[in-house]
Amino acid sequence: MRIERHALGPRLFVLRRRLHECHVGLALLGGGVVGGAVGFLHPLALALTTLFGGLLVLKDWRDLWPSTRDTAAWRLGMHRPPDAGAARPICERVPLLAGVATATVGAINVLSAATPELPGRVQALLSIAPVQEMALARALALPAGLALCAVAVPLARRRGRALHTSIGLLLGLAVLNLVKGLDVEEAALSVLLAGGLWKARAGFWVQHEQSRRGATLLRAAAVLATVLVAATAALLIAGSAVTPAGGPVMTVTHALAFLTLSASGVHAAAPFGWLPTILGLAGVGATLTVGGVLMAPLRWHGPAGAEDRLQASAVARLHGTDTLSAFKLRRDLARVWSADGRAFAGYRVEAGTMLLSGDPVGPPDAIEDVLTQARHHANRHGLGLGVVGASRAFCEAARPSGLRPLYLGDEALLDCGPMDLSGGANKSLRKAVNRVARHGYTAELRTIGDLDVRTCRTLQRISDDWRGGAPERGFSMAHDQLEDPLLPDARVVLARDEHGTPRGFLHFVPVFGRPAVSLAFMRRDRDTPNGLTDFLVVEAARLLGEAGVTEVSLNFSAFGGWLRAPATATQRLLGRVLVTGDRWFQVQRLLSFNAKFAPRWQPRYLLFDSALSVPRLALAAMWAEGQLPKPSEVFQRRPGAVTA
Repeated sequence: MRIERHALGPRLFVLRRRLHECHVGLALLGGGVVGGAVGFLHPLALALTTLFGGLLVLKDWRDLWPSTRDTAAWRLGMHRPPDAGAARPICERVPLLAGVATATVGAINVLSAATPELPGRVQALLSIAPVQEMALARALALPAGLALCAVAVPLARRRGRALHTSIGLLLGLAVLNLVKGLDVEEAALSVLLAGGLWKARAGFWVQHEQSRRGATLLRAAAVLATVLVAATAALLIAGSAVTPAGGPVMTVTHALAFLTLSASGVHAAAPFGWLPTILGLAGVGATLTVGGVLMAPLRWHGPAGAEDRLQASAVARLHGTDTLSAFKLRRDLARVWSADGRAFAGYRVEAGTMLLSGDPVGPPDAIEDVLTQARHHANRHGLGLGVVGASRAFCEAARPSGLRPLYLGDEALLDCGPMDLSGGANKSLRKAVNRVARHGYTAELRTIGDLDVRTCRTLQRISDDWRGGAPERGFSMAHDQLEDPLLPDARVVLARDEHGTPRGFLHFVPVFGRPAVSLAFMRRDRDTPNGLTDFLVVEAARLLGEAGVTEVSLNFSAFGGWLRAPATATQRLLGRVLVTGDRWFQVQRLLSFNAKFAPRWQPRYLLFDSALSVPRLALAAMWAEGQLPKPSEVFQRRPGAVTA
């Protein structure tokens, strides 16, 4: 046996064979299975062996596969790649553990309240506490335990009020456990967890609306009062079916008992035997509703005003060399700024996630501070953090901050100038361009600021008809308006028919600091000849080249690399899955359209800070880009509307 030093950590060799932690873990798991099957291991030893073996496999999972072996550095905890950036601070990982622990303690208290007390402890308690107080404590322990389970969810999301509520419930349950049956174990567990939560209080930083605290409390009180009035009315209607009978005060007391699941001495006879169940569910629903109102985080107040856009425009014209920089000026984006105001990132909030739109804009030395401010903003509002459409350079810059890349697709970049349409590979494109030209169509390059009012109205009408009443799609790689006062130098390539009437157009926004443009959107009348868009792209490359533009950023192809040139079997499988979804998301069709012009492909990435946040981040990105309708939009969409 020997231990060898290595840059990634110590390596253990036994009989000249290297021993990985994952191999030890697999051996322990296998031994546990065999030992448990033959009854050789004690149940506690079996549990510990399985837990330790699973932990070793989990922390060293990369060494299971030859392709990922020796790519992570050894750590006492989970092994991490050396270039993975700084690990998340412990204060960021505590809330999830606290939520799980709180839910567990809540479940233990619920089980304790639902099972009989130990007779010996009850006899000892009767000498110092009346029976009525014991019964009341037992009745209150059940709803308090359920409330503790419910508050675990906002607690795991770092909500400050959830922390204070959890500590209050835990201390209250400690007292109730002692009074209802001298349950010292449950009481001690509750007190210990309350102390641990208080000690880790710095990790629960999500703020709440302070100026609307009164309105929040009023809404919560209104919900509770409404449910109590409805329950009291139901009991009055039931009348003598509810026993023991009493006056109005007793009826309200019975209603409270049913709503709090503590009606141990109250019964409802037929035909109202369903009342306890229904009122109990109503009480649980009201509690969850009130909890959601009280635990709601600081609200996002939406996009900023015109002054913010004007400042962003000035910064973009100085530093916006990325092909997506001009899209940060969309009106539906908010912006987060560096502390010195020299750099910014556009963002939108969807599905509880703060989505940054592509790379931040600004000098390189201010980009890190933008990410710091973005993370601080997301933390204060209880939001996840992600980036849609990040470049490879920004992926490297964001790695130290804990953001990891996931391939999203390719941006098609086209060199300007006349296209060579000869050869068999360009046959379909050549035929489309010639067909449109035979119909008398011509192309014209204009600057938005030079268009007359009539032409602008015509182009807007074409755009509206193409969308069919649907809102503008896009978020990180499209613009939201044809005439933007901040982009008077944006350009359009018009397609005019034989009568000189505009029938379609391509809209391009400038790439600041270099002779390039980015396609914002393409529109045409639906009764124009097939191939008009192909004709416009070919003519745009020629006309823009004549105007001094050297490069055009065309459409984005989601996961285009997996469809175009998959490198692994997994990518081939994912590519086949994407092809089946082309009917709804136009993945294959958009790639085929871009590929006709033989562009260069520039990869773009989705950045995330936690693997667990990827599903929510993906949903937020699809909502923001308009690839997936929100539930509210499904019901609001007009019948017969056509999406772009």
